[in-house]
Amino acid sequence: MEASPVLDIKSTSLYAIRVVLHTSDLAAVLAALDQRMQEAAGFFEDEPVVIDASRLDAPMDWRQLVDALLAHSLPTIGIMVPPELAESAREAGLAQLSLPAAPTRKPSGEAEASAEPPAAAPAPAAEIVAAPAEPAPQAPGAAAAADPAAPRSVPTMVIEKPLRSGQRIYARQSDLIVLGVVSNGAEVIADGNVHIYGPLRGKAIAGARGDASARIYTTQFEAELVAIAGVYRTMTTALPPDIQDKPAIIRLDGEKLLVEPLPI
Repeated sequence: MEASPVLDIKSTSLYAIRVVLHTSDLAAVLAALDQRMQEAAGFFEDEPVVIDASRLDAPMDWRQLVDALLAHSLPTIGIMVPPELAESAREAGLAQLSLPAAPTRKPSGEAEASAEPPAAAPAPAAEIVAAPAEPAPQAPGAAAAADPAAPRSVPTMVIEKPLRSGQRIYARQSDLIVLGVVSNGAEVIADGNVHIYGPLRGKAIAGARGDASARIYTTQFEAELVAIAGVYRTMTTALPPDIQDKPAIIRLDGEKLLVEPLPI
């Protein structure tokens, strides 16, 4: 009789929040972080974080930033830095990561939040972008992961049951269909489109790998948060009566996230 293995090492994908830094001014970054977390009203709580410092040319107190993120219930799993800042990140105990870049999109209109600041606008100290973290290396002999920039033949993941608070579904390189309610506190994520045939009361994220053409459809819009290709919107104000609790489509128009009635 063979003994059971003590552990296995397997590849995985991790959905993470990317905190993009535009300045080495720690005080400005911490102030921006506090403001963004207040606006997000806890929607990113307990999400793993990748610090994106690739735009910086000077280091900061990385440990103080990590502590500030943790105070907002955002645990840091690694950092992206240019070569000249790599040593300071290592000394702070941060693992260095790389992420696939989202496609560049031409800004048009005012964004709720975005992966890149609008042209000619002052860059914020920091911003928070929903982005998939890089998968772990494949085991020898395993099939290579699909190139997210390559044209894709999109399959569909179908969930045939309601989703309760705390549940999360990620349709990697796929569209997602949910046949039922997405409850408050539940989260659905897809690299393609998201279709919800029931009330959307939790969070829905489409185009998670930067597909700006992805859309979210629901037969009853009551969402906490929606996002497409890193542009997100929290529902903190009342929506027009032709959208609230009605069929809706969510799409990107440049850098502006639109919620519109769904013609049915």
